Amino acid sequence: MCGIAGWVSYDADLTRRQDVVDAMTGTMACRGPDDSGTWVRTHVALGHRRLAIIDLPGGRQPMTVSTPNGDIAMVYSGEAYNFTELKEELTKLGHTWETDSDTEVVLHGYLQWGDAVVDHLNGMYAFAIWDERDDRLVMIRDRMGIKPFYYYPTADGVLFGSEPKAILANPLAARVVDTDGLRELMAFTKRPGWSLWKGMEEVRPGTIVTVSREGVRTRTYWKLDAKQHTDDQETTVARVRELMTDIVNRQLVADVPRCVLLSGGLDSSAVTGLAAARLAEQGEQLRTFSVDFFGQEENFKPDEMRDTADSPFVRDVAALVGSAHKDVVLNPAELTDPEVRRAVLRARDIPAGLGDMDTSLYLLFKAIRGESTVALSGESADEVFGGYRWFFDEASVNADTFPWIAFRSAMMSERTSLYTPELMAKMDLDSYLRDEYRSAVASVEHLDGESPVEARMRTICHLHLTRFVRMLLDRKDRASMAVGLEVRVPFCDHRLVEYVYNTPWSLKTFDGREKSLLRHATKHVLPESVAQRVKSPYPSTQDPGYAAALQQQVKEVLAEPGHSVFGLVDRSWAHRVSEVDPATMDPAARVGLDRLLDLYHWIEMYSPELQLD
Repeated sequence: MCGIAGWVSYDADLTRRQDVVDAMTGTMACRGPDDSGTWVRTHVALGHRRLAIIDLPGGRQPMTVSTPNGDIAMVYSGEAYNFTELKEELTKLGHTWETDSDTEVVLHGYLQWGDAVVDHLNGMYAFAIWDERDDRLVMIRDRMGIKPFYYYPTADGVLFGSEPKAILANPLAARVVDTDGLRELMAFTKRPGWSLWKGMEEVRPGTIVTVSREGVRTRTYWKLDAKQHTDDQETTVARVRELMTDIVNRQLVADVPRCVLLSGGLDSSAVTGLAAARLAEQGEQLRTFSVDFFGQEENFKPDEMRDTADSPFVRDVAALVGSAHKDVVLNPAELTDPEVRRAVLRARDIPAGLGDMDTSLYLLFKAIRGESTVALSGESADEVFGGYRWFFDEASVNADTFPWIAFRSAMMSERTSLYTPELMAKMDLDSYLRDEYRSAVASVEHLDGESPVEARMRTICHLHLTRFVRMLLDRKDRASMAVGLEVRVPFCDHRLVEYVYNTPWSLKTFDGREKSLLRHATKHVLPESVAQRVKSPYPSTQDPGYAAALQQQVKEVLAEPGHSVFGLVDRSWAHRVSEVDPATMDPAARVGLDRLLDLYHWIEMYSPELQLD
């Protein structure tokens, strides 16, 4: 896992701009604390920061291979889980090797197959290849969008990076946020290609972006296709079990300490059970980590999203599999520390406003990094198997909008109440949401003869796999890589995604519950308590001390009457919410306070030019 950056300029001599290339690469230091390197030629500069995972001494980048017609250079972030098989195949085709790294395998795969190397890869990746044979840059992102990748077209080429901060370090990139960028931040639809920063775009998942003297060209190499599912229930469960076992086994391969993020829910517990079984075969004990809050278990109260506390289920799983388990227990002071908030904003480059769910994730990863370098996660199982509560809420399923927006939760309800009426009039979010929803639905392919229910649920699943999950994957990658931790997501293996996506909804829920296929496919490695547990999302603190700390910080912001944050935020709203009793504060109001503070610190850190006309 690594951070990449680069610059292509067909009209300039980049050998004279080493300082800028170094600055761009330096912003990725958190993603790659182990090594750094640049490769600079007249019209191209590639930068790399390395987190060493496989072949620790041999995987240095940028990596090059020479041909009779010019060099090919690559910077690569991610892992190819099938690199061993690919290496054997390429060896038979005459390729020889200087390292044991998957990076070299991917580079030789490009040398052999060109852009079609993507059809041979199983993994998570974002990489850029400069092909001197025709002076072109090839940027490729994995199918599900696990690894982030951004680019910024210029007058004579392009800037690119794993994160926007790498691009913003180049003086050609303006730190401008316009109405269009801010609108999507508020809307929560994950518009394909969106970046908050004007002029910057995201390399879309499953896409190849090619830059040449003729301009920028984009090609989609993978998407969710509708296919007939012919397996019966027993065969389907067996196939899911087979895939999950193979995926977890592949993703445990590393030359550094590994662990699993364990929440006590079905998803992470399934990964934990499978991983523990695999490591036991190799004579190793699995490490597991969980996040919790002081007093949460003793004082837990069921809310709109969570029926039970996580801790009892975590203990059941750890006891069953015999893992070396550690709880990372946090208090309100840690969760509301302004320095931690700024660290999260620095990691994400956007004021996401997820509050303690972001800061606790960052602090969890920071604690894990002291003992492990690779962590497997249960992320994305709800999108793949249909686990969220709104999948089973009739009003949300049938709403003429994204179901996660239709579902009434603290994160979604009143999500714009903190903004000024003038700003909201400019945003026209209703029209934006309507347009984005129609665009998203129009991209869904259906089978002839699908029943109305199956057709609707295919649409719902497609929305989650192409929109919702990408927000969560970006969040997890940024928080983990900010501390140099590689998080792998077994449920995003494209083989599993394709297979389950085309499984009828009636099969996905054959036992009358959410995630029936996953539950039955992995019940052999689960304690009964977890196998029967109702879906519970990532935890959030219920301590009123958290809200009280937010209120105090907002009061300090209110003491700066001329601050530009109040060009976005309604001052009267902030005054009102900062005075309510924190013990009885509405959850949506607490979310609003977090969003206000994120905006405040983001403006302080990034000094964006806001063009909101």
